[in-house]
Amino acid sequence: MTTRKIGAQGESFAAQILQKRGMEILLRNYYTPYGEIDLIVRDGGYIAFVEVKTRRAGSLVRPAEAVDRRKQKRIIQSAVYYLMEHPADLQPRFDVFEIVTEKGKIFSAQSYQYIINAYEVTNYESV
Repeated sequence: MTTRKIGAQGESFAAQILQKRGMEILLRNYYTPYGEIDLIVRDGGYIAFVEVKTRRAGSLVRPAEAVDRRKQKRIIQSAVYYLMEHPADLQPRFDVFEIVTEKGKIFSAQSYQYIINAYEVTNYESV
């Protein structure tokens, strides 16, 4: 299975879990000149920009560690772009949904973790 297919299945898995938690999926795979946001969800009074990271069991690093400062900056820029196009009276938040899959040819989640407020905009001097 290709990395792209695994990523798409991870995003679908994450969307299902978040919906079960009562969140509303506003958009999937939102593209901007700065990059892509995997999921944009409404969680009560928050609008969460969610990066989904999927890795196979035995990877050297946790999936969330792949969301480095450069990736965070692109997501923040994309979120600002989204909010300019779609103004909302919701507090923005940046979350990471990490998934570890079983080794093999089919998608099978071994574990997952939803990290709320995984990073903040205040860490960036020029967004």
